[in-house]
Order: sequence, then structure tokens, then C-alpha cells
Amino acid sequence: MNFPKELKYSRSHEWVRFSDDAAVTVGLTEYAQQELGELVFVNLPDVGAAVSVGECFSDVESVKAVSDVYSPVSGTVSEINETLLDSPESINKDPYGAWFIKVQGVYETEELMDAEEYRSFVEEEENR
Repeated sequence: MNFPKELKYSRSHEWVRFSDDAAVTVGLTEYAQQELGELVFVNLPDVGAAVSVGECFSDVESVKAVSDVYSPVSGTVSEINETLLDSPESINKDPYGAWFIKVQGVYETEELMDAEEYRSFVEEEENR
């Protein structure tokens, strides 16, 4: 399984990409999309919505079930990936390219893990 080193990860299986413009991009990890199966629908928040660490900001529907997507950071949604509304399966094809939201004014990033910490976390989950 792929865990890009330039990303940070949450315990609820979202990834975060920090950029130079003080915004972050958020998406679902490869592990999460594999566990969910084939995605058929994505619900995204409105631009300007506040997101908080650990709170649901989106949900995805797979052929198996509907699952919540939790914010790995706190801040304000500055952009949504409208492509996902018409092509939710792009998350399955490219989980690290198919982002959900961009967040500005980011804070509460202390619980994010680096790639190696996340790899260990996933291995522990799989062994339970």
C-alpha cells in the first residue's frame, strides 16, 4: 500500500497535503478507499463552511454502505473538488490525486501522523 511521505495522515484515514499558500488539501487515503470499495456518490460541504478536527465534513457512498469523512484539521473550506460530484470513482482510481476540500486558516494539526506512523497505525488496525 502506498503512503506518500509528503503527506500527513489522520486516524480516521484522511490525508493532508500542506502547501505554501497556508492552505491544506484533504482527501481519503488509499487504505480508506480500499476498505470502502467502489464509490458511487460523494457529498461535499459548501465553500466557506467551518470544519473542525474529528467532525464529519462529507460522506461517501459505496456499493457497500454510506460512510462519513472526518476533518483532519480545523479551518474554513476555501475550495471543493466539484469533479468528485460527477466522478466519485476517481477516488478509487487515484486516492492521492482525488482531493475533497481545500482548507484555509488551518489549526489543530497536532494529531496528524507522518507516513511511517500512519503505516504502523494501519498495520495495527489490520491485525485486530
